[in-house]
Parts: sequence; structure tokens; C-alpha cells
Amino acid sequence: MIIADENIPHTLIDVLRKNEIEVYSVYESSRGITDEDIIDLSKNPSRIILTEDKDFGEWVFAHDEKSISVIFLRYAFVDLVQIADILVNLIKKEDKNLFGLFITVTAEKIRYRSI
Repeated sequence: MIIADENIPHTLIDVLRKNEIEVYSVYESSRGITDEDIIDLSKNPSRIILTEDKDFGEWVFAHDEKSISVIFLRYAFVDLVQIADILVNLIKKEDKNLFGLFITVTAEKIRYRSI
């Protein structure tokens, strides 16, 4: 369900997996691929891109890439545990409703934008 960009900390991936959330890690499986390759991977089967990379916002809003779903994380390292909890709760609660959205997650709030 989740395709974790290369920049996602392994500790966060571990937390997701321990909570029975399916995660494909780019770092583990396809290190060095381009953002375009990640977008292609997210389409078949449909997966949500989990990233800390602002470029995916550009793909969605400037390049008009409508066929992807993104969770964009913005946090300070000291907030990693809190972000992990927020992310697990978000994915477990919303599940299929996360598709077709660009979601920004911070320690203070979650912002949803339709794609």
C-alpha cells in the first residue's frame, strides 16, 4: 500500500511494518531510481508515495500528475516518534480514502489536498 521514498528513515518503515502496513522501500529494493520511476512504481499496483521530498508536490501541482497519491512528511528529527504514531493512525484509520490526495503531515497537523 505504501511506497517509501529513499529518504524515509528505516526506523519509520519498521514502525509501519510492525503495525501490519505493507511498505515497499525504495532504499531496500531500488536505490537510486528517479522520482519518475517512483511514480511509475506507485501506479501498478496503486500505492501511496511516502516521502520527505518536496519534488513530489511539484510533480502533482506543477506537472499536473493526477494519477498518484502522496504523503509528504515535514518534521524535526526529535518528532520522529510522534510522526510515526500520527502516520500509523492516519493509514489505519483512512486506508483507501488516502488515494487521490496530497497529504502533508507535521507534528502539529495533517493537511489534505485533492489531486
